[in-house]
Amino acid sequence: MSSTTHDSHRPRHAQPGSGTAPAGRMRQWRLRLGGHQPIGMLFVSPYLLYLAAIFVYPLGFAVWMSFHDYFFAAPGVQVDRPFVGLDNYTAVLTDPDVWRSFSNIAVFLVINVPLTTVASLVLASALNKKIRFRSFFRTAYYIPYITASVAVVGVWLFLFNTNGLVNRALGPLAPDPSWLVNSHLAMPVVAVFVAWKQLGFFVVLYLSALQNVPNELYESAALDGAGRFRTFRSITVPAVRPATLLVLILATVTGANLFTEPYLLTSGGGPDGATTSPVLLMYQRGLQQGHPDQAAAIGVILVVLITGISLVYRRFLERD
Repeated sequence: MSSTTHDSHRPRHAQPGSGTAPAGRMRQWRLRLGGHQPIGMLFVSPYLLYLAAIFVYPLGFAVWMSFHDYFFAAPGVQVDRPFVGLDNYTAVLTDPDVWRSFSNIAVFLVINVPLTTVASLVLASALNKKIRFRSFFRTAYYIPYITASVAVVGVWLFLFNTNGLVNRALGPLAPDPSWLVNSHLAMPVVAVFVAWKQLGFFVVLYLSALQNVPNELYESAALDGAGRFRTFRSITVPAVRPATLLVLILATVTGANLFTEPYLLTSGGGPDGATTSPVLLMYQRGLQQGHPDQAAAIGVILVVLITGISLVYRRFLERD
């Protein structure tokens, strides 16, 4: 009798086949998806729906298009679009125009991303100090970013045209052919233009990051006799590393989607395709030449490459 009573009060451990382990796993998944406050998912759900409608669905549809013989048809007309496997990717990867567009955007990113990152950090550091007309300078650097591209493109055409202000100032040192019709100089000019236009946005990002750097660090460095460059390198640069990662990724993503600037500055990718970007080539192939399936394949390749570059940025900057 006592043995039976003692066994009845003995703790019962969950058996492998019981429902305790699945319940625990479900609880872990709920915490991962909804966090400790699931009500937060309710507040972010409108943005999640927007993200799904604007980004996820088009990307998924582009992937589907890239594996099919897709072409545009009249609304309501049912046509057969057979599965073609990797044929579109084979056609794209054996096209010299596609390779040239990716090499063009590589040149653009090599010039634009470092220039944007360094210039925006230096300007943000200067504007973070107490200087005269600081508000004016902050506004002045941000104005090109919010100005319509057509307007600022007109200014740069005036500056870098064959008879533009820059060539007049350089005189006999001006390049021949001129900047925007020179196959070697056109893409660097576009890269500098985009860096100048977007500089204000990245300056604001760095300014917000610099507000969180304790002023005591700079005071300690000054007491230790550190100069401006040493203080900038040892305190400012490490302190804004998360912002630098964000700037690098955003500059790379926006640069990889280059379209408006070469379309307006160089009349659609000239001279002789020297400024044709993959996105501009997608527009030409998909809408002008009627091959949206190949255009989708170019887009998928571009997404994969930019995702890989972004992961390299993150691993490099967060390795510590």
